Amino acid sequence: MSNPIIVIGSGFAAYQWVKSFRKLDQHTAITLVTADQGADYSKPELSHVFSRHQQATDLIKQTAAEFAAEYNIKLITETIINEINTTQQWVYFNQQQLQYSSLIIATGATSFIPKFAGNATDKIITLNSLSELQQNQSQINAAKHITILGAGLIGTEIAIDLATAGKQITLFDKAAAMMPALLPDFIAAELHQVLSQKDIDLQLNATISEINTDGKQMIISQQEKEDIHTDIIIAAMGLAPRLQLAQQAGISTNRGIIVNNMLQTSATNVYAIGDCAEINGKISAFIQPIMLSAIALAKTLAGTPTPLSLPPMLIKAKTPWLPLSLAGITTAMDIHWQIERDHDGYIAKAHTADKTLIGFVASHNKQKQVFALLRQLPPAL
Repeated sequence: MSNPIIVIGSGFAAYQWVKSFRKLDQHTAITLVTADQGADYSKPELSHVFSRHQQATDLIKQTAAEFAAEYNIKLITETIINEINTTQQWVYFNQQQLQYSSLIIATGATSFIPKFAGNATDKIITLNSLSELQQNQSQINAAKHITILGAGLIGTEIAIDLATAGKQITLFDKAAAMMPALLPDFIAAELHQVLSQKDIDLQLNATISEINTDGKQMIISQQEKEDIHTDIIIAAMGLAPRLQLAQQAGISTNRGIIVNNMLQTSATNVYAIGDCAEINGKISAFIQPIMLSAIALAKTLAGTPTPLSLPPMLIKAKTPWLPLSLAGITTAMDIHWQIERDHDGYIAKAHTADKTLIGFVASHNKQKQVFALLRQLPPAL
């Protein structure tokens, strides 16, 4: 009997690979090892649960046992892989070695939390997984005032969701504008105005000096500004790929685990997909590129070598107060913008000096036009 394909992780990337591979190959043995409970759930829905009055369990599509049975895999939950040996092709966990024919690292990423001065950094929570939601939901439900660190896409989505659920929200960022990695200044300013009108306290261009607790509340101290007293602090300041296991195995890493267009790492028969993988210097943490990566790798390991090809990617922000879809390059300094606005919303088209379309942002009902624009953009990979 040949050795199984081993998958480390049970997030969207890992489970999408299993689903894609089983469409092509129903018999090759697969062993999946995960540090958590292994439920199959919709991660994007994490930023909707409070306004919809859902529980964490409402997001579960299948339990680990149900997923393992449907896709004919061996699923080992709540287990940490201690070591990977890429020369002899085994992983070590639970005091045993398990040989693999191919290994897929899909360990994802963890929420980044800076080490602030003060006595309360360890009380900052994150909402990057089902288990984190389960751990923190009752505390969030009981809170009146919640502070979110990070006004990027995820932080903004969470802020709107919690405000819709009736919470008082303060949103912090060291940047001077909303969603600075995605939105041009003029659209960020409009989003800023919308959130302010909905009574979200925006603390942008802010520098936190320390975070403390007085036993009842947390106190955020800023340079040259008044302290903020809050019940809970949620960090949404970006993700840090989990690299330690790959690094211990001598696999090449940078910001993520470095892979080529076949999703292969520097080690033979070892692949990486999802939030932990870096290709061409970029980490694609959105659903569409992760899904396409899983499909391409499934075809490769089923016997048809398939390089990853990424079309232009559409990002739909879950910002119902100002619905937005965007794609391409939208924040470069030398963009020439063409803005079309009417009662249905607006489309802002980003062009180069020679009038080549390189990106766009669409709002409200104008989002119906995005797919025609998307076809005009160059591929992402």
